Amino acid sequence: MDRVRGKVAFISGIARGQGRSHAVALAREGADIIGFDLCDEHVGYPLAREADLAETVRLVEEAGGRIVAERADSRDLDAVTAVLKKGIERFGRVDIAVPNAGVVSYNPIWEWSTEQFRNVLDTNLIGVWHVVKAAMPHMVEAGSGGSFIFTGSVASLKGCPNTGAYEISKHGVVGLMRLVAMEGATHNIRSNIICPTNVRTGMIDNAQTIGLFVPDNPQATLDDAAPAFATMNMLPIPWVTAQDISNGVVFLASDEARYITSVVLPIDAGSSDTISMGG
Repeated sequence: MDRVRGKVAFISGIARGQGRSHAVALAREGADIIGFDLCDEHVGYPLAREADLAETVRLVEEAGGRIVAERADSRDLDAVTAVLKKGIERFGRVDIAVPNAGVVSYNPIWEWSTEQFRNVLDTNLIGVWHVVKAAMPHMVEAGSGGSFIFTGSVASLKGCPNTGAYEISKHGVVGLMRLVAMEGATHNIRSNIICPTNVRTGMIDNAQTIGLFVPDNPQATLDDAAPAFATMNMLPIPWVTAQDISNGVVFLASDEARYITSVVLPIDAGSSDTISMGG
């Protein structure tokens, strides 16, 4: 229960889904949490709200952790920097950064609007870089190393139809991870990326995503779509849980992974090696 005791983690997109799961898992293992979420807008499916952020705070504290949690937009560097500054004022440091916030949208590439394309890229790639730009100088100055754990996707590793800017952004995050690993190495700052298959969170449990997999049934639920989701994976499951990804985050954040850097870690039920994608 003490694998990251005394460390401070900076996490984007903590109001629900993977971000919340990572925050609670790291708190359970002894870390203090600095995090933020947009808690606004709609990108074809509903995003988290302030009540979700408040629930993350409750769960982190219930797990024994301390937390600074704010509303902020990952696309706004000043807002991201302000959240981290507030957290460092309270906790004194940052050791772990998990640039997790992301959105998805679907269309054949030629049907994407400019606004849709830019919104996904700005959130999933520019917003991820903003977390790096905010956190890395503090790690370098402190001189005690650090660990960046990026959120990739099977779409970081292979073509996924209809994902457009999402796939492009997730390929880009792999390149960003490698740059952070190379440029951070002399400061003992490690950098890795986890690439999941579908994770059962709000990103797939919505009408937009379900409709991609069950186009002939507008009333379909996620469970109705499970057989189609399962065709993506080598193992006989439709998706993994957020906790499955958090297990990898805790490991990569801990000293157990102290010599692991620049690694692309699929937690994907074999999805990256399947021949065809469902949907």
